[in-house]
Amino acid sequence: MAKRVAIVGAGVCGLASIKCCLEEGLQPTCFERSDDVGGLWRFTEYVEEGRASLYKSVVSNSSKEMSCYSDFPFPEDYPNFIPNDLFIEYLKLYAKQFNLLKCIQFKTKVCSVTKCPDFDVTGQWEVVTLHEGKQNSAIFDAVMVCTGFLTDPYLPLSSFPGINTFKGQYFHSREYKHPDVFKDKRVLVVGMGNSGTDIAVEASHLAKKVFLSTTGGAWVISRVFDSGYPWDMVFMTRFQNAFRNFLPTPIVTRLIAKKMNSWFNHANYGLIPENKTQLREPILNDELPGRIITGKVLIKPSIKGVKENSVIFNNTPKEEPIDVIVFATGYTFSFPFLDESVVKVEDGQASLYKYIFPAHLQKPTLAVIGLIKPLGSMLPTGETQARWVVQVLKGRSVLPPPSVMMKEVNERKKNKHSGFGLDYCKALQSDYIPYIDELLASINAKPNLLSMLLTDPLLVLTIVFGPCSPYQFRLAGTGKWEGARKAIMTQWDRTIKATKTRTVQESPFPFESLLKLFSILVLLVAVFLILL
Repeated sequence: MAKRVAIVGAGVCGLASIKCCLEEGLQPTCFERSDDVGGLWRFTEYVEEGRASLYKSVVSNSSKEMSCYSDFPFPEDYPNFIPNDLFIEYLKLYAKQFNLLKCIQFKTKVCSVTKCPDFDVTGQWEVVTLHEGKQNSAIFDAVMVCTGFLTDPYLPLSSFPGINTFKGQYFHSREYKHPDVFKDKRVLVVGMGNSGTDIAVEASHLAKKVFLSTTGGAWVISRVFDSGYPWDMVFMTRFQNAFRNFLPTPIVTRLIAKKMNSWFNHANYGLIPENKTQLREPILNDELPGRIITGKVLIKPSIKGVKENSVIFNNTPKEEPIDVIVFATGYTFSFPFLDESVVKVEDGQASLYKYIFPAHLQKPTLAVIGLIKPLGSMLPTGETQARWVVQVLKGRSVLPPPSVMMKEVNERKKNKHSGFGLDYCKALQSDYIPYIDELLASINAKPNLLSMLLTDPLLVLTIVFGPCSPYQFRLAGTGKWEGARKAIMTQWDRTIKATKTRTVQESPFPFESLLKLFSILVLLVAVFLILL
């Protein structure tokens, strides 16, 4: 009899988990508290309890070739960075293509997930759900939690003296939907993450004045990178990742700073990070420098105090009149349907082996998918996690003993940096490519580039020096996709097609063919030396 698997949430990770279960002959049942798929990417005009909330204008920070499911590319006519309405359409296409909707129970809230009395023997869980006022209980052989970590707003009002006397309007960025709320107002956005920056830029088109308050600054990059290509297709390559991890951190930090400042000098705009060594999530915003240089957005330090109709910033004695304050101060996360003895959240992280399995459980039958912040797209990361989890549930991939897993988890929590490469200092941060490769190796799906070099050198060159796109994760082993090679070799075609909507004549370079041949020979030698 097929194992029954409960999946909590039908967002990007939940859909991938359903598909992975079906492919391996498991019997998934997905519980989704809303009335449709999409999770974070499904826009609504109102905030729903227990669901991530986004604003109407949200566009993906990862390009379509880097943020698709590994065996299901985005339609080629989609733009390179995807507005949320198209992203939802893509997720629905995915669900339809692989017949996933049959496994989803909509408008169903998961109330509790508890161990069965004989858990030490069976590893089973009792899942209690609520649908249209009626409670139901069922036994499952495994549970995959796919609820994300952007549901509980973090609003530290005690850190802003005088906020209780403020007579204007203030709210968390989770509640923001449209910029018209800022029309002719003096607006302060607190927190310079991606959401805070987006909101400040949007507000600046309608507001009388906009301030963006940041404690530590941040690097700001454009989605449009070298030669007009998507930033992540240039930055996220296996060669560049290996090169960065080979260099001492101070050198990497200096190189990153030089690259970031090649667009504009962050110091002159009041944005340069105070701590340049520790990696903080870069801000993807194409408009911010332009809004600053035209005086539409003013960058300010942290808040010293709030008065009835104004704010005082640190190191600036002048009071600034303010009508609206938006707190883009991030999120905490929790699992209200799980007992703390199963998953306990402390200091913004949980004791999860490889960010997935509770390390202390005697039976590895509960997994958390998507509780990680990789320097790369969440979608292929969560999908790869789900692929590994399913292999563990099938008994094809075996976890170490709990004591070994706990030791690794505790070492990770110490956050000791090796001194090389980027310093991932924050909880849940991870180096995208090595993490994915580690999971792929666990299911024998990591491609052997050295052996491939002898049979398909052009593909290896593209894999090493080109974008580390998700199709690479389907080239070999468990879950191999026959279309992976073609998708890799045509990824630039789809990228350029989305922008080159007018045919132009280009003058050929006289020795272009000769230069291309020479470049290929040089790259082959470089790959061979890297793989030795």
